[in-house]
This record gives sequence, structure tokens and C-alpha cells, in this order.
Amino acid sequence: MQRVEPRPAWMAENEGPEFWDYRLFWSRRWEAWFNASLNTLAQLYNRTEGFHIIQTIYGCDLREDNTTWGFYQDSYDGRDFLTFDKETMTWVAADIGAQISKRRWDAEVLDNQRWKRYLEEKCIPWLRSSLEYGKETLQRKVRPTARVRDRSSHDGLTTLSCKVSGFYPRDITVTWLRNGESRQQETYSEGILPSGDRTYQTWVTMEIDPKIKGHYSCHVEHESLLEPLSVSWEPNNNLIPTVAGVITAAVLIGVIIGVVVVWKKKRPGKKGDGYAVAQDISSGPLSATVPVERT
Repeated sequence: MQRVEPRPAWMAENEGPEFWDYRLFWSRRWEAWFNASLNTLAQLYNRTEGFHIIQTIYGCDLREDNTTWGFYQDSYDGRDFLTFDKETMTWVAADIGAQISKRRWDAEVLDNQRWKRYLEEKCIPWLRSSLEYGKETLQRKVRPTARVRDRSSHDGLTTLSCKVSGFYPRDITVTWLRNGESRQQETYSEGILPSGDRTYQTWVTMEIDPKIKGHYSCHVEHESLLEPLSVSWEPNNNLIPTVAGVITAAVLIGVIIGVVVVWKKKRPGKKGDGYAVAQDISSGPLSATVPVERT
């Protein structure tokens, strides 16, 4: 479409056409720069055939303690290429091929000064404005929920899994505790992923020897919680729904047998003829409705 558009409604409501025209101007300049850089890097790395990609990420962070941080990084074909060091206003090359670009970019003193000024002086005010525009969405706090499960692993071990979901903002700390002590180095995290409903989810697992007795719990810290959330793991805690399922099945089987017996009433006045199916049981004195819960 060759235009820059706001995604969230709170951005569209707070910025006018001049803002989006300015973004479009820079987007077109970036497009021209990317095209030229792709040709240059393809020759530099001798990759003139096939599909190649340049990725650039830059921006700023505003932390809870009010400190800030700015960053700029380029990658080529999924690997680091150049990173901007705003303290020295020089570029860090990730490999030998990037050294040529580093030397040329280091010599662009005015451009480096502009990048430093943008990351330190212009980016943060714009970030603060965005946080204010979307504060109902961006600064909301949603409490996480946690669930622990277990499954058999190799060599007689048991894998404990703690799934934490439905939380916002993204930052969270999830650890397994054994007798109240953190087992952080023994745990494996799946990372923090979006849930699709503007909240996040994560998984943390740990292998244990069930023969070694101990109290295990999943410990969750999040800024939406007044105090940490703790969910304990009990051995064979997956047995309860299984037993309940068996009992429910047995009850249903008993009900079904009872209904079959009613339907197969013995014919009156005759002996030895066996059982005959009633033609219309709902019209007789014995009729029943068996509720079945669908799962």
C-alpha cells in the first residue's frame, strides 16, 4: 500500500497525518537503503544467488527504575552483522565481512552523533507519549494462573511441568522450589510466548527422582501479584481425575444395565420364553431420563 498505518486504536486517535507522513518519508528512505545494502552484501559474501534478507532493529527501553537504554543492530541472513555502541559512537562488527562496513560507518561521525542523540534524547520522549496514549492497554496488570503436572521420563525419573498463563505485562519469574529452595539451575524454560489474547504464557520443567522425598512447588513472581504465587506438586496428583473417570464410567455402566433390564421385561403369563423388548416403554409405569454430561 506504500503507506504507514497505526495498528492500535489508541495510536490512531492520538497522532495526526503529519506524524504518519513523517514515518512514511523515513520508511521510503529505509527501503532504498535496504535495496542498496542487499546488493552490496551479496557481493561481499559472494551470495548472488537465492533469497537474502537484512533485518534492522533499533529503539529504546524505559525500565521501572526510570533508567533508559538505546540500541541499534543489523543482521544479514539471520546472523549478527553490525551493532552500534552509542557510548563510543562506533560500530561493532560480528565477523570479518562486517569489518569493511564498520570502517566506513565509523568514519561517518555526524551520522553516529545523530544516532546517539536519537536513542538518548528523542526515542524516550516518544516512548513515554506512546505509553500515555495506550496506558489502559500497555500499563494494565493481569494476574497469572499456574498449573503443575507430572509425567514419566527416562530412567525412572519424573518430569514436573509448571504452566503459567494469562499474565500481563510480559516480565515474569517462574522457578521450581524443593523444600523451599530454588532449583533454578536444574530447570528448563520454554521461554515467554504470547497467548493470542494480549496476555503471555510460559512453561518451566524440571526432572526429579521420585524416590527422593521432598516438597516441590512452582514459585511465580509477577508485578500484578501482591505476594508470590505458589502451587505445590503432589505425587500422583494426576490420579484423581483418572479415578473419578473410572467411577463415573462404572456408574454409567450400571445405569445402562438397569435401563436394558427395564427394556427387556419378561412377558407376563409365560414361562421359559425369555425376555422381549417392550414396544413403548415411555407409555408404561417405568420410564426414566438419564442425564449424561458431555465433556
